[in-house]
Amino acid sequence: MRKISESTVRRLSLYLRFLEQSQGQGLTTISSGELARRGGTTSAQVRKDLSFFGSFGKRGLGYSVPELATQIRDILGLDRSYRVVLVGAGRIGGALAQYEGFRRRGFDITAIYDCDPRKIGTRWSGLLVRDVRKLQADLKKEPIDIAIVATPAEAAQEVVNQLVAGGVGAILNFAPVAIDAPAAVIVKHVNMAAELETLSYALANR
Repeated sequence: MRKISESTVRRLSLYLRFLEQSQGQGLTTISSGELARRGGTTSAQVRKDLSFFGSFGKRGLGYSVPELATQIRDILGLDRSYRVVLVGAGRIGGALAQYEGFRRRGFDITAIYDCDPRKIGTRWSGLLVRDVRKLQADLKKEPIDIAIVATPAEAAQEVVNQLVAGGVGAILNFAPVAIDAPAAVIVKHVNMAAELETLSYALANR
């Protein structure tokens, strides 16, 4: 398959949410124009995004909502479940641990780690907070697919080193610092300050 841009993948995720909302409203078909309007793009862009993966819908009739939703879930790899570990039991980690949307999408947080003795041994959303010093050894016994790093900046790289050594292939980084990982490990950074700055720019230049 040809390389697909991250922006295309993000739009597919948006389309899926709109399709699921439409299903909940009892709609059976949707046009590229409606997907475009709700996704803040154009009909041509919707058709182009979908064309990377095959032929969908019928001219003049639009797309079958349940069929397209199923196909996009398959494209996004949501036809399976993923084991996720969360490192960092602070405010961000706590919010992520309680977010039910992860499980509904097939992302199952199976373990939480922290270095704070006051938190180790407590339970968060039914999961025991483990000692981060045991992270690498635990990963050898309990392989996971994705790790979420929600630690302070100064702790993030050491945690990532342990995750990589433990065989983790994908990392979502909430720590406010760039991290180094081998090219084979997929790393996504979530920088909330940068997201707010994009909104600031949009407000200042609209």
